[in-house]
Amino acid sequence: MKYSSQLRTILISSLSLWASSAVVFIAAAAGAAAPEAPSVILIQDATVLTVSHGTLEHTSILIKDGKIAEIGASLKAPKDAQLIDAKGQFVMPGIIDCHSHIAVDGDVNEGSVSVSSIVNIADVLNPEDIEIYRDLAGGVTVANVLHGSANAIGGQTVVIKLRWGQPAAKLPFEGALPGIKFALGENPKRSNFSIPGAPRRYPATRMGVEETIRSAFTEARDYKTSWDTYNKRVSAGEKNLIPPRRDLRLEPLIEVLEGKRYVHSHCYREDEILMLLRVAKEFGFKVRTLQHVLEGYKVADEIAAAGTGASTFSDWWAYKVEAYDAIPYNAAIMTRRGVLVSINSDDAEEATHLNQEAAKTIKFGGLTREEAIKLVTLNPAVQLGIDKRVGSIDVGKDADLVIYNHDPLSAYAVVQKTLIDGRVYFDRQRDIADRPAREKEKKDLLEKEKQAAEKKSEDKKKSEEKKPEEKKPDDNSKPQQSAAAVVSALSGGAL
Repeated sequence: MKYSSQLRTILISSLSLWASSAVVFIAAAAGAAAPEAPSVILIQDATVLTVSHGTLEHTSILIKDGKIAEIGASLKAPKDAQLIDAKGQFVMPGIIDCHSHIAVDGDVNEGSVSVSSIVNIADVLNPEDIEIYRDLAGGVTVANVLHGSANAIGGQTVVIKLRWGQPAAKLPFEGALPGIKFALGENPKRSNFSIPGAPRRYPATRMGVEETIRSAFTEARDYKTSWDTYNKRVSAGEKNLIPPRRDLRLEPLIEVLEGKRYVHSHCYREDEILMLLRVAKEFGFKVRTLQHVLEGYKVADEIAAAGTGASTFSDWWAYKVEAYDAIPYNAAIMTRRGVLVSINSDDAEEATHLNQEAAKTIKFGGLTREEAIKLVTLNPAVQLGIDKRVGSIDVGKDADLVIYNHDPLSAYAVVQKTLIDGRVYFDRQRDIADRPAREKEKKDLLEKEKQAAEKKSEDKKKSEEKKPEEKKPDDNSKPQQSAAAVVSALSGGAL
């Protein structure tokens, strides 16, 4: 296919603009290709924070085929093993973020309806989101990627491993139970999102939010009954039956009723927390986690009695009216009252230092060092139902590990390496070593963009210079109309 010189210049310029915008993507990562997976790795002589069975000094971890094979003080490296010298460093399980919105392509909300259970975040995963790499640099290995909070019942959620360089299909955590996002309070009743002159979307009150959830589950229960009846009749041998019409909006809610899909609910105030727990009890399902749950400390006993987890912030408060009663002691109080608690980010930047966010609970509430680390490792693993594979350093679990140069709860701790399934997805030394080459590549791309823009401007100028001047029409050259024609025009054509 041939292009004109001008069109070719435009195409080159557009590609250059795209390339320069991709520089941020290139410059932050050591390479988009997934790292090779050595069959055997030995992490030597580290302080190992197992989470499940204490802290082990001068201990090594043997990794085989992506799994933790052995843990001990005197392990010898097998032949051809990759050695990682971790002397003087700390190894802990990979951080698990129970509330994240990274790796989402486009808007995180389907805000047009109150019940958007038909949409699925797994359908819009973006493996090239640079936040994946940045969160790896902060020690995060697993994230619960949620729909937004514009709906009383929002979209379906997905748990992912931060496998940077892998395609979208490789991100979901194999075998992890799917979830669905609920939201209570100001966001689903659209208090801050109304458009002047446009009709408001239902619900517009907290009463309406409750009714929306109750109504949806009433429909789902009836829908389930119709299918159960149909399947029973088919099993009994009846012929020529017409199955119920499928409803994709209700099918995820049936999975909730059957315990096959977890509910993660955005919430703030104690009254709405108790409301959702009552509705869940009425319909016979459990709320897996209350997200944010900033007034959880007021109703911690009720949350614990319901067997519901709480995934909260360390010390965010007063950023909106609903958050005015939040306190930094929330996580510690709920923990002491028997609630399974995790600390989450809800923000890609916040996720890069969740270890320090967890450490704040030692100051605000007096949690122990082990309890604080659990808030970002084993506890969120339990909340997401993936604790048999991740969340602690135990033989047989996935080798999702983080190596720090200082105690992970220290403000001076910096991630040195992050491993997922026994692969090193982030290596600080390699990242630093590659920065000059990436800076050069960035400079070259910017120079190409500049040259393309200059050439485009030059071509445009030349084109305008070559263009012949337009001749203005001469009034005298207009054909003269005959008197008869003028009369005919004025009289509408009838002479």
